[in-house]
Amino acid sequence: MSALICGSMAFDTIMVFQDQFKNHILPEQVHILNVSFLVPEMRRNFGGCAGNIAFNLQMIGGNGVPMGTVGSDFAPYADWLDGHRISRAALREIPDSYTAQAYITTDQDDNQITAFHPGAMNFAHANKVTDVANTKLGMVSPDGRQGMIEHAEQFAEAGIPFVFDPGQGMPLFDGDDLIRFVAQASWLAFNDYEAKLMQERTGKSPEQLAREVQAVIVTRGGQGSSIFTKGNVIDIPAAPARHLVDPTGCGDAYRGGLLFGLQQGLDWEITGRIAALLGAIKIEHAGTQNHALSRADFDARFQETFGFSL
Repeated sequence: MSALICGSMAFDTIMVFQDQFKNHILPEQVHILNVSFLVPEMRRNFGGCAGNIAFNLQMIGGNGVPMGTVGSDFAPYADWLDGHRISRAALREIPDSYTAQAYITTDQDDNQITAFHPGAMNFAHANKVTDVANTKLGMVSPDGRQGMIEHAEQFAEAGIPFVFDPGQGMPLFDGDDLIRFVAQASWLAFNDYEAKLMQERTGKSPEQLAREVQAVIVTRGGQGSSIFTKGNVIDIPAAPARHLVDPTGCGDAYRGGLLFGLQQGLDWEITGRIAALLGAIKIEHAGTQNHALSRADFDARFQETFGFSL
């Protein structure tokens, strides 16, 4: 079963300022702010929600096809996807555009200043779900606003069950928009903050939303996650990370595990633990797609972590 993952494809340029922003930004002068930070450490990562989710799903033997719009500068990322056997069939190049890019500067207190250029992502609606044959499962993750709306509609009209994962795209939608997504989706996925924002905008708690869909998944970082179904809550423990390096992309790794469980027809107890372990493995590495584990090694770590085998 192939999963079509609609969402962003992006380059993440991460720079480290070896000091504290507060030592160089004068609060009383922010109206005439003009500062420059020397950043001797820099790395460029391949990212974007669709790319990250597909990478994690593929790593443990699932089948994910990212759908997104990219720019004319995408060649290095394309080579990376090819090297990891991730399909580019649903990626559309937008001429005269850059691939979406985040420029993130982090100081020694882990404060961040980020500039995000959406670029080709603004044309996400140029892709159509129906252009990809044999799709049995879908996901709508953060992307261009119109693209998220149209892809959800297309999944629903085609009768393809999908996960609605608004993530950082949540501010793009009001309560009515979100209620419409709920009516179309089969599953909902949020982190704890997004779940609270969802409740504020729709007036519906995760328990209430679970009466309208098959399940609502809420992640809580180091506190694990909860999966709400009709009349039941399944608590999933956090998988311990061996090293805490970089949380960026942890949620996408978790979602890759969700899709794997759905593809394999696994129950929520197993699916949630697979997702949690993928998140822990990701956090042990810098960047969103720089971790790698064979399926045999993943199975062994699952046994070690949870005390039973897949």
